[in-house]
Parts: sequence; C-alpha cells; structure tokens
Amino acid sequence: MPGILLFCVGVVASLAASWLLVTRLERLGERAGFSEAWLGLVAALAADAPEITSSVVALSRGQASVGAGVVIGSNVFNLAALLGLAAVVAGSIGFHRRVVVLSGVPAVWLAAVCLLTVAAVVAPVAGLGLAAVVLVPYVVVLGMSRVRMEHLRLPARWVRWLLAAVHEEETELAEAIRPRPGTWRDAVAALAALIAVVGASTVMEIAATAVGRRYAVADIVTGGLVLAVVTSLPNAVSAVYLARRGRGAAVLSTALNSNAINVVGGLLIPASLAGLGPGSGQDTLVAAWYAGLTLFALALAYRGRGVGRAAGTAIIAGYLAFVTALIITVEQGGVRPAAAVLPAVAMAGAGALLLARPAARPAPRT
Repeated sequence: MPGILLFCVGVVASLAASWLLVTRLERLGERAGFSEAWLGLVAALAADAPEITSSVVALSRGQASVGAGVVIGSNVFNLAALLGLAAVVAGSIGFHRRVVVLSGVPAVWLAAVCLLTVAAVVAPVAGLGLAAVVLVPYVVVLGMSRVRMEHLRLPARWVRWLLAAVHEEETELAEAIRPRPGTWRDAVAALAALIAVVGASTVMEIAATAVGRRYAVADIVTGGLVLAVVTSLPNAVSAVYLARRGRGAAVLSTALNSNAINVVGGLLIPASLAGLGPGSGQDTLVAAWYAGLTLFALALAYRGRGVGRAAGTAIIAGYLAFVTALIITVEQGGVRPAAAVLPAVAMAGAGALLLARPAARPAPRT
C-alpha cells in the first residue's frame, strides 16, 4: 500500500511540475525569438520530461523492459489519444497533406530506427546516428526564416513545397501557442520545475517497479502500459483541447514530435551511453506496434486529409489490439522476435492499401 501511495504522489508531482516546465519554457522560447514550430518542439520536449526521466532511471537500473516500454508504449498511446481520441471527441481533425508529409516522414523514419534498435538489428549508437540523419535537417528547417529557406540549394519546386508546408504548420501553431516573452523569473521557475520533474519521475518509476514486482506484474506491462499511459495524460488532454479548436496541424505536430523526442531522448541517447541491456520479444513487439500504428495513422491522415471519427476509432482500436497482444504474450511467457514484428508488417500493409485507394470523401481542412 505505501508503494501505491508513493507512486500516486510521484505521478501528481511529476505531471504538475511538467505543466509548469512547459509554460515557462514556452515563454523563454518566445523571448529567444523561436519560430512557432520551434516553440512546439520546446513544448513537446518539456511535456515529455516524465517519460524520458522514467526511462532513463529504468535503463540506468538495468531494467530494459521498463525503460524501453515506457517511451515506446507512451508513443503508441500518444497515437491513440492525441490523434484517435482527439478526432472522436472533436468530430474530425483536418490536415493539409503537406503538413502530414513534413511531420510524417521523420516520424516513420524514427519509428523504424526504434524497431531496428530494440530488435538488436543495429546498436543504439548506430540508431542514434540514423535518427540524426533525418531529425537534424527537420529541426533546422523548422527553425529557418522564410528568407533563409528561399536560399536553400535545392530545386525551386522543393523550396516552394517546404515554404508552404512550414507556413501551414506554423499558422496553426501560432494560434495554439502564443506565450508572453519570458523573464529571469521564468528561467528560475523552469529550473525548479525540471528538478521537480526529475525527482518525482524517479520516485514514480521506482515505486511502480516495486509495486509491479510485488504483485508479479511483468516489467513490460509496468513500463509499456502503466507508466506509458500515466505520463502521457497531459499530452492527451492538450490534444483534445487543440482539436476542438480546429488546430489540426498543432495536434499532429504535438503527437509526432513528442514521439520523436521520446525515442531520441528516452531511448537512443541513454542506451548509447549505458547500453540497452538484454532485449526480449515483448520489447520488439511494443516497438513493432509503434512503427506499424504510426504508418497506419499517417496513411489515414494523408488519404482523408484529416482524421474523422471512423479513422479515429480505427486508431484507438489499433491501440486496444496492441494492449491485448501484449497481455497475451505476457500470459504465454514471451514471443519469438520473428513473430513480434508481424504487427508492423500487417499495419504497414494496411497503410499501403489505404494510400492505394482514393478517398471517397476527404475530411474538411481547417
């Protein structure tokens, strides 16, 4: 009982401090002159602090399934909550196709790198390098001014496409994220909040692991379901709020950027420094569902120029299927790595079929 109480206290403290960190970093980013897209990245980074901290703590304690599970399981939940649930509640979320491609290509690449790393096909350091190949140019482009982007040494058609895609994303982010410029007080508050997030998330991870082992709960369930869902709740609430205001690009950007930051900051960097530890078929299963559901959700969004209630329900159903599959493998005592990647193959095939068939009635764009 004390362990459960300690876990609940850690959850409340971590999420509250995370919210304070988000608001203060947004203000400091506004003071520094960040673009709206960069402000969105800063907000996603701060909101991901509980997941990242919990993962780092678990990996440093040699709990690979908890560490990998919390960030990757959080990513699967993000897709269901930030895109699926938000669309169901709001009725529909409209996207420009350029925004889907701009955010979606790095998202699919990161999901694939995550799967290859967890499945031990590539080492964490190599995975980090592969992630940087796409993620660094993406972040640089988002932070560029229009004038600098116009002078990129790329074909004129590509430059025009980038200008339009970034403009469409930033137009909606400007409506969703408009903080006042920060002061030194915000910097102090951000530092205090960061310390609180780290401390509370550490307590939360240790307590959750202790309670899980006391009641014979598998580490992958503790990380991939319990901690993953709890640490992602603020992002889910924010996504529903933005979706109801018609800020589709902001919802998509929040979901995909949050997932990318989780993979890099919560898995690839700490695993490169401390090692990933012995993997399992269940870890690969979680990563495969993350990769497959990412591609499936983006295919729905691109095909329909948004996510309506039917598509949102399909994404949520995909998450519930993931939960069911994970629980079944725990009950069976494991899963072979070859079988664990089948969800990614199946979801990728479903996404390809969706893209091959023209949409009968695209959702209205915002």
